[in-house]
Amino acid sequence: MNKSSKFRSLSDSAMKRPIIAGGLAAVSLTIMGCAQEVQEPAAQPDDSASASAAAVQAEKAQTDRGKNILFILIDDLGYTDIGAYNPDTFYETPNIDRLAKRGVQFVNGYAISPICSPTRAALMAGKHPTRMAATDWFHKPEWPHNVERFRPATMNEFMSLDEVTIAESFKANGYKTAFLGKWHLGLDEKYWPENQGFDINIGGHDAGMPLAGFFSPYENPRMTDGPDGEYLTDRLTDEALNLLDQFKDDEEPFFMYLSYYTVHIPIEAPAHIVAKYEAKGEALRGPDDFIEEVQYRRIEETRQVRIEQNHAAYAGMIEVMDKSVGRVMSKLEELGIADDTIIVFTSDNGGLSTSEGLPTSNKPLRTGKGWLYEGGVRVPLIVSAPGQSANGTVSEAHITSTDFYPTLLDLAGLDQNPTQHVDGVNFAKTLQGSKLGERPLFFHYPHYSNQGGFPGGAVRLGDFKLIHNLETGDLQLFNLANDIGETTDIKNEEPEKTAQLQLLLFDWYDETNARFLRPLTDDSDDRPWAPAP
Repeated sequence: MNKSSKFRSLSDSAMKRPIIAGGLAAVSLTIMGCAQEVQEPAAQPDDSASASAAAVQAEKAQTDRGKNILFILIDDLGYTDIGAYNPDTFYETPNIDRLAKRGVQFVNGYAISPICSPTRAALMAGKHPTRMAATDWFHKPEWPHNVERFRPATMNEFMSLDEVTIAESFKANGYKTAFLGKWHLGLDEKYWPENQGFDINIGGHDAGMPLAGFFSPYENPRMTDGPDGEYLTDRLTDEALNLLDQFKDDEEPFFMYLSYYTVHIPIEAPAHIVAKYEAKGEALRGPDDFIEEVQYRRIEETRQVRIEQNHAAYAGMIEVMDKSVGRVMSKLEELGIADDTIIVFTSDNGGLSTSEGLPTSNKPLRTGKGWLYEGGVRVPLIVSAPGQSANGTVSEAHITSTDFYPTLLDLAGLDQNPTQHVDGVNFAKTLQGSKLGERPLFFHYPHYSNQGGFPGGAVRLGDFKLIHNLETGDLQLFNLANDIGETTDIKNEEPEKTAQLQLLLFDWYDETNARFLRPLTDDSDDRPWAPAP
């Protein structure tokens, strides 16, 4: 199926050619060009009565056009990197903390994968990445998947064009759609944002990180370079503000997906901000900043995990990101559209704490990015939807990446697309203070992560979480209510709960056609765990 066959009933305006934007000037000119295709209303007499009527009409148009959606996705942001989730954090996040107080803060929010691309595909498609065979970050041919004792599962290296993305659903309902930042959902251009429902694409392509670094020149095929030394997070924010200015007076609402590259490696921030945190963290550094974790990779070094937050450059990245969120919030207020805009803020996986510089600590959560323990999958999640009675509260509801698709459609007053978002649960009622009800959350990562995580599956149901090692078949059971750090395996003390969750997980493997590890060679005697035939 190609994209054009999905929405044969779309209006001409919804089917306009996407804008591949190179920068601020290019965005402005292109959007102005599109605006010229719309028939302008007849000029009104320039007197106070007509001006008043025009103001009333503009206000009514803003009200009638539907809710705007602003989805802010941060790359590798840890659960305890935000003040709202960790009052003792080393980092400074006053703007995100303000957003948390204004909306609903979910303390059991999960990325559906401990790695970026699977989570991003699930957000777009409303399907579990296992169902799409998109279970690891999407590799280039020259960057093969890690092989250890066994070969990883086979997988797709793209999000299929057959998926009706959340952007396409909003576009089909008359929304203007814009993508800014990290995409990482396919090597070929045909899989990039402009072919997956976005009218505008600024900075989204195949790469999972800024390969030339966070300072211009960026060498990004979907964004022009800025002045030497321009900082990427600031640039993407500038682009977002410019688009908001353009969108303000449009008849159509907007769906903006602001997907920052920060705080992914390389860990880089403006020098003056790094210096600030160097001074702040000097007294906090010591020999106890790290502890050992189990080493699952076939290397001799011990696996270290950071347990203290004091990395100055990482703190600088957090500060710039937080100020950027504040700038966007202020722009919405300045334009008078804050009360018409739903904001989601979350991360694609847990914080990086066990490799590649170990820049942050997710303590008290265990490990971080690349692992199925809580540090790898539990993430900040804030939803600020104006007019919701639960705003300003904390929710215990268990939410995961597939749930945004049906929920945002509901909040925007649009029809559901249940044949697409098959793994998503609509949690809109939690924003009114209602309970969501108990449901299992599934995780499946049949790969060896760069961060040291082992191939595994997991399920959380209520307070209990079962982790299944796909090399050996070994199980671990934790009660997160009294052991959020997953320090004590209680499978022997809770055999019935272990059996219940094991059956739930194994049935889910079967239902989603999950793929598993493979022996190093087809005739090898050393075989990984495999489901019973």
